[in-house]
Amino acid sequence: MLGVNHLMSRTGLRRISYLARSMNIISTVRILATSICVLLLSGADGRTEPLVDKARQQIGVTKSYDPAYRKLGYPGGDVPLETGVCSDVVVRAFRGIKIDLQKEIHEDMAKAFAQYPPKWGLKRPDLNIDHRRVPNLMTYFQRKGWSVPLTKKPADFSSGDMVAWNLGGGVTHIGIISDRRSTSGVPLVIHNIGQGVHEEDILFAYQIIGHYRPQFNIEPTGAATGASPRR
Repeated sequence: MLGVNHLMSRTGLRRISYLARSMNIISTVRILATSICVLLLSGADGRTEPLVDKARQQIGVTKSYDPAYRKLGYPGGDVPLETGVCSDVVVRAFRGIKIDLQKEIHEDMAKAFAQYPPKWGLKRPDLNIDHRRVPNLMTYFQRKGWSVPLTKKPADFSSGDMVAWNLGGGVTHIGIISDRRSTSGVPLVIHNIGQGVHEEDILFAYQIIGHYRPQFNIEPTGAATGASPRR
């Protein structure tokens, strides 16, 4: 510690001035470093894709995984927020921007049931479960014209994209591409693969079987409108 007499001397005053300037420089560097990190994590313009924001809000809320069949309300039906499956992350994110995939998929299946996978032996749509099945989500996104060519290049994935995987053994999975990247530059994924909703580096951990980019405009209020491609 500096003594009072030393502090009041010219040498002491010069030292205090130097320390103050040094601290100011260090503080400035820290602020700049923090700002750069925020930009890297949030995208070049510092904004968060609305679908990503709504998906990220589920982290810490949905803490478990439960694939049990449940009778749901319609429209807007959902299982308890603390649980769900991978598809519920997507459905809830879309509901956050005023698009109800339960309703959209049910109505599309009612019009074109034969176009959807016949995997479950159903003869008609089931509004309780159809939108919670990954193959049905994939079919709906394809029918909307949202499919993107499959690649293994990180740069080909944009925040808010949806990706579907084959986990093996006939098990499929789906998640939303984050606006954050791993240290190696690979986009993170917001998903629920069994332990609740997490944001993780799993994009290339499994075989990608679907890549989709929603095409609509997002108004500031969060409502999705129109059908013009998102850039």
